[in-house]
Amino acid sequence: MSYRSVFAPRLFAGKVVVVTGGGSGIGRCTAHELATLGAHVVLVGRKAEKLQAVRDEIVQDGGSATFEVCDIRQEEAVKAAVASILAQQGKVDALVNNAGGQFMTPLEAISAKGWEAVINTNLTGGFLMARECYVQSMVKNGGSIVNIVADMWGSMPGMGHSGAARAGMVSFTETAAIEWAAKGVRVNAVAPGYIASSGMDNYPAAVAPMIREMAKTIPAGRFGTEAETAAGIVFLLSPAASFISGTTLRIDGARPQARMGWPMRIPDEKIQQRNAVKPFDGFHRATTPKIFQDNP
Repeated sequence: MSYRSVFAPRLFAGKVVVVTGGGSGIGRCTAHELATLGAHVVLVGRKAEKLQAVRDEIVQDGGSATFEVCDIRQEEAVKAAVASILAQQGKVDALVNNAGGQFMTPLEAISAKGWEAVINTNLTGGFLMARECYVQSMVKNGGSIVNIVADMWGSMPGMGHSGAARAGMVSFTETAAIEWAAKGVRVNAVAPGYIASSGMDNYPAAVAPMIREMAKTIPAGRFGTEAETAAGIVFLLSPAASFISGTTLRIDGARPQARMGWPMRIPDEKIQQRNAVKPFDGFHRATTPKIFQDNP
C-alpha cells in the first residue's frame, strides 16, 4: 500500500520540506504525504529513535527523508539544526511547524515552569524554526511556512497555557506574512480540531472516556483524521495556494460554531458516509489511537 494523496503526483518534486514533530501523529502523516508527492522531507524532533522509525517508513515506501535531532526551544540548537539541513540539502523550500504539546491542568494549578514549558514548545520554538528557515534560506529563495495551532477559538479551558501559545502563533503567522512577503515567503496556519491522532494517547487514561465523548460536541459527529489535517497543510504549501498568506485554516468539523440554544443534530454513521463529509483515510500507515480501541 502507499499514501493515497488527492494531490498531483510529484507535486513537490525537488523540494526540501522540514517537518517538526515529525516522529508521530500529524507530523508523521504530513511527512509521509509530502514524501509521496516527491519532496525530500527533513524530520525534526527531540527523540532520534522516533525520527529514525518514520524516516525508515518513508524510505520503505519509496520516499526520501532524513532527520535532525533538535530541541526547538533552544535557540542555538535551532540555528545549528537549520544550518546542518542547509549543508546537506542546500535549501529549505517549506517548513511545517508542527511540534507542540501540552498537559491538562486548570489555570490556578499551572506553575510558572509548566506555563513556560508549553509556551516555549508551542510558540517560541515555532518562532525560532520559522525565523531561522527564513534568515538562513527563504530570504534568498522564497518559500512557504505552515504553523500548526489548535482549536482555541473561544478559549481552551483546562489547557490555558496552550490556548495562549496557539493564539500567539496565529498572531505571529499574520505578522510574518506581512514582513516576509517582499521576499516571496508565504506564512499560514492550520488549526486542527479534535483529530484522532496518536497525540491523544499522551493524556492520562482517566480522561479517555471524556475524550471519546467529545465527538458529541462536533456538528460533523466524528473526530477528524490525520490525513484530513495533512491535506490542508499540503494544500497551503502547494502552488494552488500562492495567493494565500496570513490565514488560518480550521480543520474541525465546525465545532467552534456549536452554540447553546441550538440543538446538536449529530449525523448518524450512514449520513457520515455521504461523499461530501465522509472521513478521508489516505494515510496507509495510520493506526487507531489506543483510547479508541476496545482493548487498548
